[in-house]
Parts: sequence; structure tokens; C-alpha cells
Amino acid sequence: MSPTRLGQNQYGKAETRVVHVTREGRTHHVRDLNVSVALSGAMDEVHYSGSNANVLPTDTTKNTVFAFAKQYGIDSAEQFGIRLARHFVTSQDAIERARIRIEEYAWDRITDEHSFVRGGRETRTAEVAYDGTHWQVVSGLKDLVVMNSTDSEFWGFVKDPYTTLPETRDRVLATEVAARWRFGWTREEDPAPRWEESYAEVRRHLLEAFAGTYSLSLQQTLYAMGERVVEHRPEIDEVRLSLPNKHHFLVDLEPFGLVNDTPDSAVYFAADRPYGLIEGTVLREGAEPRIPVTD
Repeated sequence: MSPTRLGQNQYGKAETRVVHVTREGRTHHVRDLNVSVALSGAMDEVHYSGSNANVLPTDTTKNTVFAFAKQYGIDSAEQFGIRLARHFVTSQDAIERARIRIEEYAWDRITDEHSFVRGGRETRTAEVAYDGTHWQVVSGLKDLVVMNSTDSEFWGFVKDPYTTLPETRDRVLATEVAARWRFGWTREEDPAPRWEESYAEVRRHLLEAFAGTYSLSLQQTLYAMGERVVEHRPEIDEVRLSLPNKHHFLVDLEPFGLVNDTPDSAVYFAADRPYGLIEGTVLREGAEPRIPVTD
């Protein structure tokens, strides 16, 4: 008898870039997605003996992404992921679970017709999992860079022999928001959320909470952002946030005979690393955490 056994496993095609252009005469609409498919189920034999009898080729999953974009269009990242996950689980007996991860890239119009420029916005994300009975949909965004040039303090923290950071009653607070939020919707027979509306509203609440919180710590700001989403969006049970602290340090200008940080202006050095990384989850009361801390 072998001293080993197979554990959790999955396979699929990662990062299929699909750009769908909808044409309404000379007016075009673009959806630009990066789709990753992961499938799992009765896959023991392909690992133990190399038998591919239950294996749907990853090339087929790639082709399915393109074909479904053409056949059904892309109403939203979430709905497209749901359609793909349902197809893989219900069309193949050996596949018991499908996970679809999607990043969406924004394009802004140059003209009213068919010229676009890549938006300098965040990247939208979506992850859909389906086991044949229940759904789990986790939407999100990343690379959303925000900054408050004031209304942030940091003081009263623990000090030990290695502490050199001075306390401050006024600082720049900047971060690059990565957020994921899990929907309470899990059953096909229940009405699904309005994905596009939900994304826009969650993004709005994240930004408004960041801007509207007088911050004594980035942790406080993180909780305020997640709390606002859960309180205002009943379809969402869990929000996980990762907020790197994009440190801005006042530049010492005294060698040049200049006084920095005057009432009318200040000059900062924006350091990219190392950086503080603040992460946390905000849950609806009674909900269990299900978004993984790491992939």
C-alpha cells in the first residue's frame, strides 16, 4: 500500500483574454475580460495512472469562454462566470465543482462611437464557484488608488527600543484598495443580485467611506469602508479588504533653506516599499467568514 494519497486538486485554463465588442451601428460597446477556469471532481485516475477519461481539455475550456462570449454576450462579469460554471458542472459528469475568476478592464470613450482609451481605473474582479447545488459569488476590485491629503492622524501607539516613527496629528493617508465581497445568494431558485448595480454601489460606498472617515488609523478606515458596504447593500454578507499604506514622508528641505509643511503647502516623498499592509474582514452579523485570506 502506498504511503501517500491524493489531496485537493483542480485544473483548468488560466487567463483567457476575451474582448467582446457589441456593435450598434457605428456605436460600439466593449467588455474586456481576463477569465480563469478551475475544475475539480472525479480526477483521481488521471493523477494515479494518467488516464484522461474524465479530463475535459483545458483548451476546451478556453474555447468555451470565447464561444459563450459570442453566443450570449457579456452582461456582467458575474453573470458570465455563472453561465460558465453552470455549463462545466452540468455538462460533465466527472466535474463536481467549477471556479471562475474574472478580471475586467475598463475602456473609456474618446468619441461617441468606436474609439476608446484604456481607463485609468481599478480592475474589477469576480470569482464564481458552483458545486451543482449551491453558488458562491465573490466580486471585487483591485488597484483602486485613493488618497486623503489631511484628516488623518497616527499617535498613541506602542513604543519599544526600536521605535523611531514620530507621532503625527496630521498626515497624508494613501492606499491602493483591494476589496472582495461575498454575496448571500447561493441558490438558483432565489432571485440573483443585480450584478452591475451592485458593483457600482459597492465601489461608491467604499470611496465615500474612505473620504468621509476622519482616520486615527488605517484599521479604523478599513472597518468603516467594510461596515458601510454591509450596512447599505443587503445582498452582501462579507467584505474583505487589503489596504497597503502608501507612506508619504515630509521631505527635509532645510539644507536648501526652505521650510516644508507650511500652511499653504507641503512636499512629500511617496515611498513604494516597504509598506504597512492592513487587512481585515467585515461580516454581517450571523454570517460566517468564507472569503479566503490568501489564494
